[in-house]
Amino acid sequence: MGRARTIARRTFLIGSAAILGGVAFGAYFVSRPTPNPLLNDLAQGEAALTPFVKITPDGITLIVPRADVGQGIASTQAMLIAEELDIDPSTATLDPGQPHQAYFNAVVAAESLPFPAWDHGFVASTVRDLMGQVARLTSSQFTGGSSSVADLHETLRLAGATARETLKAAASARMGVPTADLRTEDGQVVLPDGTRIPYTELGAEAAAIDPITDVTLRPASAWTHLGKPYRRLDIVAKSTGTQAYGIDVVLPGMLYATVRANPGRGGAMASYSADATLAMQGVRSVVEVDEGLAVIADNTWFAFQAAQALEVEWLPPDYPASSTEMWQALSDARTDEFRNSRLRDDGDVEAALDGATVIEAEYRSPFLAHAALEPLCATVLVETDRVQIWTATQIPAVVRDAAVALTGLDASQVTVHVLPAGGSFGRRLDHDYVVQAIQIAATMPGTAVKTTWSREEDMTHDFPRPLHMAVGRGAVGDGRVQAFDVDIVSPSLISSWFGRIFIVPPGPDTMLVWGAFDQPYAIPNYRVTGYAAPPMMPVGSWRSPGACSNSFFHESFLSELIHAAGADPLEERLRLIADPDSRRVLEAVGEMSNWAGADIGPGRGRGIAFAHTHGVPVAEVIDVTMTDRGIRIDEVWIAADCGTVFDPVNAEAQLTGAAIFGLGHAMNCELTYENHTVQQTNFHAFEGMRLHQTPRFNTRLLGLAERVRGLGEPATAPAAPALADAIFAATGQRPREMPFNKSVDFA
Repeated sequence: MGRARTIARRTFLIGSAAILGGVAFGAYFVSRPTPNPLLNDLAQGEAALTPFVKITPDGITLIVPRADVGQGIASTQAMLIAEELDIDPSTATLDPGQPHQAYFNAVVAAESLPFPAWDHGFVASTVRDLMGQVARLTSSQFTGGSSSVADLHETLRLAGATARETLKAAASARMGVPTADLRTEDGQVVLPDGTRIPYTELGAEAAAIDPITDVTLRPASAWTHLGKPYRRLDIVAKSTGTQAYGIDVVLPGMLYATVRANPGRGGAMASYSADATLAMQGVRSVVEVDEGLAVIADNTWFAFQAAQALEVEWLPPDYPASSTEMWQALSDARTDEFRNSRLRDDGDVEAALDGATVIEAEYRSPFLAHAALEPLCATVLVETDRVQIWTATQIPAVVRDAAVALTGLDASQVTVHVLPAGGSFGRRLDHDYVVQAIQIAATMPGTAVKTTWSREEDMTHDFPRPLHMAVGRGAVGDGRVQAFDVDIVSPSLISSWFGRIFIVPPGPDTMLVWGAFDQPYAIPNYRVTGYAAPPMMPVGSWRSPGACSNSFFHESFLSELIHAAGADPLEERLRLIADPDSRRVLEAVGEMSNWAGADIGPGRGRGIAFAHTHGVPVAEVIDVTMTDRGIRIDEVWIAADCGTVFDPVNAEAQLTGAAIFGLGHAMNCELTYENHTVQQTNFHAFEGMRLHQTPRFNTRLLGLAERVRGLGEPATAPAAPALADAIFAATGQRPREMPFNKSVDFA
């Protein structure tokens, strides 16, 4: 992927237009051009050619359509364009753009299929290509699945290269100098005599000629920004408290609102009285919204206080009321009636288990909140012929379409200002909070209203990670794992989430068994079965969906079998692994941690786990120590291969951050229910990893895989099973249920 490529015109389609002295460049691999969104509503003096680079007399704007939810993707997108455009990305203006077909995400659609990511055979590749076209035709603009770099890395580089070469052609025509004699540097075309022409002076002329589409991408050896340590473009603002998030929006004359919903998510409202609320200071009105009521007031604090004064009779939702009943419902769903898939069925599991000493284990993974630091919020201004929305969202097209449905306006009359998010972890892949904000603002036409959920509302009305359980059966012989059979039971994430956002796709729910059916082990008798339990409360995508639970089940049970076989945990995995990229990652983490030669001493334990998620093989080794206060996590080694690494500083941060996220939740976090109500209402009852508990990290990105992939999620999945394995090595006690603080203490 890092090789230079010559792009033929037939596969690199660009439209053009020249308007008032500017030009925009872009690139996309589709069968025919899509309309260029930058041509819409251009200000005087601006012009647009294609979707990703706009050049005006005042400066350069880079369109970075994947939402930045803290993972730094805005900066990485800018670097990819800027490398080929030959500018310092810090000198450009970054704009997420408006939702549009041109910014569709092909990779996330293709990876939703029931093929392991390491399967590059003809059938899997052909169907993935088809799904990419479906994503284009359905305008599926989506940030998630660690797909942003995988989807856009070549497209953005081509956009920059096309802009660069077209600007050189414009300079050549102006100066009468052959293009081959020109070069670019720092946003300027440089002539042989040293004369420099800024790009901003060439926009109008570049717009008048056909874009140069036969471009060669620069080899990695010529990169000045990509692949080098580079400070994220938002790091100063975030370090100084000046970064503006959705919660910081202030508009003239704006009002403020909050919501109060049924404590049992999904339940209806029988009746209410707002008399006491309307008599409170600063309250403007109370309105009905989806799932409950909203209070509009002069400031957010007034709204919060007034919402609690509402007298409401809520109706219970139609699902089990307590965590105990929910776990029983999962256990009862492990029957043929609820069988959803069997996407892995190698060898003959039943024959292998017949007559063998069968090893069995049950594992559990709880509901989890997303608990992003920035509470859910959106500011909306509804006018007669226009709607404007300021919010952090990963699905801007869905937000726009919701505004169209609620107001009756045309999509061209809706503007979505996508803002940086103070965290998401998948929560902003839903838009319920924006729908409520639009409903609220529609009652106050001409006045902007900022709707903010309280922390308690955010925690208790999440679309949480679904609870999962798994039952494993296996057998060993001759010092080896011979049979591996796991049943996984959970409510269907696809049915719940896609049912709210898009449409429920046909076929099995692959997320139900992600991180289990798709692992590159060549176990002789290997079966993974998914059971879709009856729906409970609505659930949503959570960092590394499916795999964040299933990797714990899969790797923990594999570790149990390897221990029963008397084999070495790393050596047996290496023997079983069938994918070269995965093998290299396991070998690397073994070398990094000195697995074979380390004597870690008494009272300590070492664990290992592997996961292939989001197309990235990741292996983690964890060392722990038993102390008087409990388990202390000392050191973590992570090896991964995401292909070419474009942003190494941020890539390392994603590996360590994902692992910390996985470890903290495995240690301490769960949502429990009584009377349909979440019992954990704030961070005091949902405590992740503390700073003093954070271990030393050692990371290595191999950069050898052929395909480029993203790193926002993959290191989350193996963290929990590696920690569980280390706890077993130190204590002889194997945690089979998260959070682990149910069975051990942590220092």
